[in-house]
Amino acid sequence: MSDPYILVLYYSRQGATREMARLIARGIESTGMSARLRTVPAISADCEQTAPEIPDTGDIYATLDDLAHCSGLLLGSPTRFGNMAAPLKYFLDSTTPLWLNGALIDKPAAAFTSTGSLHGGQESTLLSMMLPLLHHGMVLVGLPYAEPALLNTRTGGTPYGASHWAGGDGQHPISPDEAALCLALGRRVARWAKMRPTT
Repeated sequence: MSDPYILVLYYSRQGATREMARLIARGIESTGMSARLRTVPAISADCEQTAPEIPDTGDIYATLDDLAHCSGLLLGSPTRFGNMAAPLKYFLDSTTPLWLNGALIDKPAAAFTSTGSLHGGQESTLLSMMLPLLHHGMVLVGLPYAEPALLNTRTGGTPYGASHWAGGDGQHPISPDEAALCLALGRRVARWAKMRPTT
């Protein structure tokens, strides 16, 4: 049995969601818990092609075992028409075996997203990512307004999870408030995972 870890599972197209994932991992690790960063391969509408098991660059692809054995989960995706991106949804659709055996029941989970426009569906994307987590019986963790950055932010940040406004060109840097909320979300999921009774 490996040491407990929080899985930070994300899909990123232009890098902003990946950067958020790394900040969230720092928040997790600041509590003394390990973070495991994993991504999912892109999918193609033209044809179905098997991607290599290990990508050329970046984090490795998630497996169902990564998900089954985690102590908690943070799920991240850029917004696609107010919803999570198809590659992440495709991976989640493969988790039926974990649902059947209740592998994720009572584990803490949270969501994070990045959008091109300020009102481009941040909250609806976060809520859409929560739906499969609820079906798995996970316990959702958000961001309380006790986090000062949630009241001060002029870009991303919601009580439903961390978010980032990347701009139409995807080049806006993560703001200090957005970064603070990513760190806080990682810490919160890790703390809830530590409090969860093991049976």
